[in-house]
Amino acid sequence: MTAPDPGQSNRLEGLSEAEAARRLRQDGPNALPDRRWMGWLRLLWNIVTEPMFVMLLIATAIYAAIGDAGEAALLLASVAIVMLITLVQEFRTQGALRALRELAAPLAHVVRGGAERPLPVAEIVRGDVVVLREGDRVPADGVLLADGVMLDDSLLTGESVAVRHTPTEGRDIKAGTLVVAGNGHMEVMATGSATALGMIGASLASEGAPSPLQRKAARAVRVLAVIAMAFAALVTCLAWWWDGLAPLDAALAGIALAMAILPEEVPVVLTVFYALGARRIARRGVLTRRLAAVETMGAVSVLAVDKTGTLTQNRMALTRLVDARGIVHEAASALGDSAVNVLHAACEATPPTSMDPTDAAVRTLAETVPRLAATGAASARALREFPVGDGRMFVSRVIAGPESTWHIATKGAIEDVLPLCRLDEATTAGFTALAMELAAEGFRMLAVARSATHAGAPPADPSVQPHTVVGLLALADPLRTDVPAAMAECRAAGIRVLMITGDHPATARAIARKAGLRGENLLTGTEIASLDDNALDIRLREVDACARVLPAQKLRLVRSLQRQGHVVGMTGDGVNDAPALRAADVGVAMGKRGSDVAREAADLVLLNDSFASLVTSIRLGRRIFDNVNGAVRFISAAHVPIVILALVPLLMHHLPLLLPAQIVLLEMIIDPACSIVFEATPASENVMRRPPRPVDDSPFRAAILARGLIDGAGAGVVLALAYIALVLSAVPAPEASLTVFLGLFACVVTLVVTGQRRVADRNVGTSWTYALLLFAAAVVMDVAFLPGVHDLMGFAAPGWSTAFVPPLCVLLTIAWLRWPAAAMAIRRRWRPGSGAHRRVRTTDP
Repeated sequence: MTAPDPGQSNRLEGLSEAEAARRLRQDGPNALPDRRWMGWLRLLWNIVTEPMFVMLLIATAIYAAIGDAGEAALLLASVAIVMLITLVQEFRTQGALRALRELAAPLAHVVRGGAERPLPVAEIVRGDVVVLREGDRVPADGVLLADGVMLDDSLLTGESVAVRHTPTEGRDIKAGTLVVAGNGHMEVMATGSATALGMIGASLASEGAPSPLQRKAARAVRVLAVIAMAFAALVTCLAWWWDGLAPLDAALAGIALAMAILPEEVPVVLTVFYALGARRIARRGVLTRRLAAVETMGAVSVLAVDKTGTLTQNRMALTRLVDARGIVHEAASALGDSAVNVLHAACEATPPTSMDPTDAAVRTLAETVPRLAATGAASARALREFPVGDGRMFVSRVIAGPESTWHIATKGAIEDVLPLCRLDEATTAGFTALAMELAAEGFRMLAVARSATHAGAPPADPSVQPHTVVGLLALADPLRTDVPAAMAECRAAGIRVLMITGDHPATARAIARKAGLRGENLLTGTEIASLDDNALDIRLREVDACARVLPAQKLRLVRSLQRQGHVVGMTGDGVNDAPALRAADVGVAMGKRGSDVAREAADLVLLNDSFASLVTSIRLGRRIFDNVNGAVRFISAAHVPIVILALVPLLMHHLPLLLPAQIVLLEMIIDPACSIVFEATPASENVMRRPPRPVDDSPFRAAILARGLIDGAGAGVVLALAYIALVLSAVPAPEASLTVFLGLFACVVTLVVTGQRRVADRNVGTSWTYALLLFAAAVVMDVAFLPGVHDLMGFAAPGWSTAFVPPLCVLLTIAWLRWPAAAMAIRRRWRPGSGAHRRVRTTDP
């Protein structure tokens, strides 16, 4: 890396937009090379090595070997169609993931033309001036121009100790390092592959490991593949020895059964549902960074949420100031000298580059006061800063004065700042009572104090320096208008909401009540620190709001809730929130005000910081899980009648009814139904009127699979009896095969429609449902009435049975699927004590 030109004029002004665009064209984006083409090669390899694809190729080779060119050509066309369907599904999935990656693209704050603005990291170029703040991930290689930062270089060096960087040291700053403290301006010297991170080939993003449910599905498919192969070998031997078929014909029968058993749709269902579901959630303002979080969304039983910016509008405004005499001043009116003095001290205690809404509110009001704006009070130079942390609930800044003098300006929690001022009990009680009165109206209350002027070295601890109270600040942050409705939805869904804030308990209580929480029994940070784990578990059961909580205490709250058996969703935005976000079952970072560290630790990112959007994502998460349940039940049901019809003719010493070509046609219904139709099924109307599901619940649990097998067994028995009846009625075998195949096709479609209705708990029809029905109708018409098609598949022209038997099979299948619900409805209607039962009794003479 070459050193920056020391003679560059006004380097903090940054590049012009025109020069930045030229450099972007010249050097390319600030990103590592795109290697997605490797992913497509891997996809093609996965397709050609799938068991279903391999069996189709084997069947094609067998047809070619026995001289049946038509069947071989049909299966080759089927192979192409299977590949096309898989590629389309993968294209949709990758499109959804690509959209998520674009939403997740990190932003940096860049100075161009003297103005700071957010910019996608990929658009940063050499020579850009990047503003670095605590919690930021350094976006490129460069050198520090101003201020000083502490950097965590562990991503590159493996060393976990943060290193301080200052402009005078001239050390390079590397892309990928983390700003753990301080602020600064950096000039970019290298981007993309030219950075140290790019040269060692590190990846800036990870696709993530498969979720637990995806691993279970893959394991189940592998087991079933082994079972399918074993059954295929058994049926091949049975057809050859029992029915006297030629070896190659017997092999085709075995392959057909294996294809019927193998539920290769399951992994596709999970991948497609989660990717498309994550995109649906993103459209509602919630970005899914880890697809595994989609599984957990519907199981969340507690939402631990920050007050500021999540429940409130994050439009902090400094509306009242209280001077040292206890007089309240309205910020909207002309401020007198005492109020200006309070605001001046608050400005000195506010870091100029802080993005905190409270600090922004102080600076905004100061800019409207000519005396403060003219003196640059909002940008006062600090010799040292002491941020919140290490037990401090206040910020202190050592302000440089003339002739090497200094004083300390402090702003923070009243109960922490007033003790610095060595006040008598009566004065302390007066300020506290006034603060409590304003906090009860929902104001966020802060105290402002200032030390005397001193010379020499500033202290290492601001609390050892006596302060003088200057006044109080009352800040208003209105509640979001959609929060009460979202809270009511959470209550109906059995989701507990725990509000967490660093504000005064009175402020927390007022906001909690406005939001729809009880707010009477608060838990404070001081109380959390004094309780052991068992006592905290007991105490936390009674509260729905926590006040004066330090970021480090959020981790204890998460673990306490998890010990009580809850599935916890936790919001956070700061560097110190990262441990709690990682520990939570679903960590949620703020998109507008969150740090890079918080976003990297989180599973979800609230793009609009809205609590209502978070609740919406839970609703969508429940819908996705319900749809996966419906799809898995359909898959387990749809394969049963195929297996039955593959076995029954062989046991009757007849030629196989279903061969690979017929099963491929059925798969053209089953695959889209799983990955498209069920995914698009709308949510049940009671999806948010039931308690959260257990976190270990699974679509592959025995109850779901058993219900699917029972559904399919009913359809299979009906079709098997129809086949036997046709054979006994001396219907020609080709006509009987066509009739039963069309009946099977219709029953599979019936399972799709009834499955959709079961998931949505009402009659529904999406555009994908109607498209599937039209496709099924077209296939039926082609198979039944195009001579070339039904001849190629070994069927005859339709006869009387073709018009009568398939509709009857569908009706009997519907009756089989509906009788449990009908029986339950009858039992509810006529059970003793019901309205109907009472009516019958009252009419008895």
